[in-house]
Amino acid sequence: MSEPRVRPDPAFALLGMYDAALPEVYGYLLSRCGNRTLAEELTSETFLGAVSGARKPGVEVSVGWLIGIARHKLVDHWRRREREERGLRLVHDTEPESDDPWDTELDALLARQVLARLGPHHRAALTLRYLDGLGVAEVAEHLGRTLHATEALLVRARSAFRREYEGGQR
Repeated sequence: MSEPRVRPDPAFALLGMYDAALPEVYGYLLSRCGNRTLAEELTSETFLGAVSGARKPGVEVSVGWLIGIARHKLVDHWRRREREERGLRLVHDTEPESDDPWDTELDALLARQVLARLGPHHRAALTLRYLDGLGVAEVAEHLGRTLHATEALLVRARSAFRREYEGGQR
């Protein structure tokens, strides 16, 4: 009688690629959030989430797959921040914003600083749309919003970014 075969844990595939994947995941997160402590925390959450994800059937562990998990962790972080800030803003009215196409060349350093000053909901939308290059429908999916709500959010986010950017150049 043969002994039953023990199947290796699929999460061990992460261990084999950890050293190579860590700088990629951390670099992705740091370039988008600009905060080392937060990037380290989200990188840790990414790998912890990847362990359970790797155990699902049909999952192929790769750096790209880990970057996708990191993107979700970052969006989740921005959602939490937005909920917290929304609670603090309940007493304030927001001013109406309009769609204004803007074809000016941006200073990259100033743009990063401006992005860091925006609220998490605006930062998340702009980062996913323009830094990650996702379509509006994909941004909506990541943010858990409807397509129309996401389009409106992007309009408001671009207006907020432009106001901050132009104010910072004076």
